[in-house]
Amino acid sequence: MKVYTLFFSLILLACKSPIQELPLDIPQHIMEEVYEEVKTPFKYGVVFQHPDSTKMIDSPTVFRENGLWYMTYIVFDGQGYETWLAQSEDLLHWKSKGRILSFTEGTWDANQKAGYPALVNTEWGGDYSVEKFQGKYWMTYLGGSSSGYEAGTLKVGLASAAELTATGDWDVAHQPLLSPEDGDVRWFEDKTIYKSHVIRDSEQLTGYPFVMYYNAKGDTADYESIGMAVSQDLKTWKRFGEDPVITRYQGICGDAQVVQFGDMYVMFYFGAFWKPGAFERFAVSYDLVHWTDWNGPDLISPSESFDLKYAHKPWVIRWNGVVYHFYNAVGDRGRVIALATSEELKK
Repeated sequence: MKVYTLFFSLILLACKSPIQELPLDIPQHIMEEVYEEVKTPFKYGVVFQHPDSTKMIDSPTVFRENGLWYMTYIVFDGQGYETWLAQSEDLLHWKSKGRILSFTEGTWDANQKAGYPALVNTEWGGDYSVEKFQGKYWMTYLGGSSSGYEAGTLKVGLASAAELTATGDWDVAHQPLLSPEDGDVRWFEDKTIYKSHVIRDSEQLTGYPFVMYYNAKGDTADYESIGMAVSQDLKTWKRFGEDPVITRYQGICGDAQVVQFGDMYVMFYFGAFWKPGAFERFAVSYDLVHWTDWNGPDLISPSESFDLKYAHKPWVIRWNGVVYHFYNAVGDRGRVIALATSEELKK
């Protein structure tokens, strides 16, 4: 399917009625068109790994600045997560530039700082630039004080910087944005909170200019679901709704990335353990709140030696007519960043 076919369908649908009158459920034929547009059947392979095989890398976020591509990624070395930055000219070959969120001492986030840049342009096939707000760039992060792999009670932190692609630590807030200990915490998030993803809601479909999606686990709901929160200023957040927007009530639904197709939105996310392994999925929405889950084949699932255990944690872009699906692969190369594409790019 050509991308303009999908856009044309959306324009016709949008002309029939305003966004608030659109149905909450996405028609099956639209879901199938989305799948045809975003699928990436060609596994290019591992594109980035830590030179020290004892360290694991994870959670890519890819954006573009001054004609170059950049990727934030997180490193686990046994103590916890730190956030690093890599650079590329072609999306295929990556070189580390350095650290941007480091361990600290005596803080609420001393041993966990896994960062995810906020306000990356969500337009499908757009420029993938990162928007400034109040003169700064922003990044939310998974934070916590306990050492170990995602240990202890994890919360959402906020960091900012004047320069987007410079190395060196971003400024961090002294208090978390969201915590499982908050008074308005919901049933599915009162144990720990994991990855967050912040976008601009330019149409204010939610009534707010900024929306955050994040996966979390509850004390009684011992599985991960994706919930949402909203904000006027990136610094004060209000939980939105009473229930998750994506859940299977078992296993994991996590690590959302939202892109915009005209008047429609696609959420890439990973699933795990509600069927064997870890794999990539998607859902579609007209209003950023009500999501129709794809019921067809996985976008990516384990199939190669480098991702045979897990193929998960997506970041998906469309550039020069090619879809690039970056993901975290776990297999015989350790925990690395791999890539699948809509066209065969191997020489």
